[in-house]
Amino acid sequence: MSRGKGPERWQARVISRLDRAISRVWLRLWPEMPRSSRSMTGKGQRARACILLAALALLAPLPATAAACRAITFEGAGYTLCEADAARDDIRLFLNDPARGTPLGSFANTDRLLAREGKRLGFAMNAGMYHADRSPVGLYIEEGLQAAPLLTGASPGNFGMLPNGVFCVSEARAEVIESRRFARAAPDCRFATQSGPMLVIDGALHPRFLEDSDSLHIRNGVGNSADGRRVWFLISDAPVNFHRFARVFRDHLGAAQALYLDGKISRLHAPGLGRSDTVFLPLGPIVGVVVDAGAPLD
Repeated sequence: MSRGKGPERWQARVISRLDRAISRVWLRLWPEMPRSSRSMTGKGQRARACILLAALALLAPLPATAAACRAITFEGAGYTLCEADAARDDIRLFLNDPARGTPLGSFANTDRLLAREGKRLGFAMNAGMYHADRSPVGLYIEEGLQAAPLLTGASPGNFGMLPNGVFCVSEARAEVIESRRFARAAPDCRFATQSGPMLVIDGALHPRFLEDSDSLHIRNGVGNSADGRRVWFLISDAPVNFHRFARVFRDHLGAAQALYLDGKISRLHAPGLGRSDTVFLPLGPIVGVVVDAGAPLD
């Protein structure tokens, strides 16, 4: 999916270089031809045009298609997994209706907002903890604008169970970054939401997770591959503890980093599965993949 002028400039550079390369090959094939006779014949020009058209077809941005969600099983427990490609998919965060300044609060309201630009949610879930007025707890960035600051200190509850982290969406990359590491690096995020605790940190489980913990809840979270290209959004089908939930990311998906988004209120919108969880109380931040309104459901 095209994200603006950046990919278009990149494609133009690739085509230009390919065109020059074809010219160089052509001249090497017929070095004995006089310079004045090196212009291509009609047949040669057609061949060159076909090569360039094929390259354009390969490099053309794909339409925004419905994101893929599926059921998975890990150690006998069921989960729903939605996967995105950060270099291709339009991953966004949503909080308020820009026209009204009030919280969107639901997947339906977010879809209505996107309908104004001919888009809809391919999938979505709640994306971090929030206060009673639905304002985010910790860092929140939407379209490059920071609405809430980064918090790096310990505090009661899951959010302050350090280390916690930030889910950052940037150009062609999306990743979970531990909060203090985020503060030092100050990455340029188009979208970001802070939550806690971290589930997986550099391939290791959070040190405070207990394998036999009896704290069981429906949980959802996000993790990413080491290169920041593959992003996994996961929600449990039944109550699980932190240790078991984190191991899905580390042991089943191979996530380098993963972040807990919330529990109890965890909700998923996956129209391709015919699923849109009922939201009894308004949600705070929402994360989703945006697709064209007419994109087919997977």
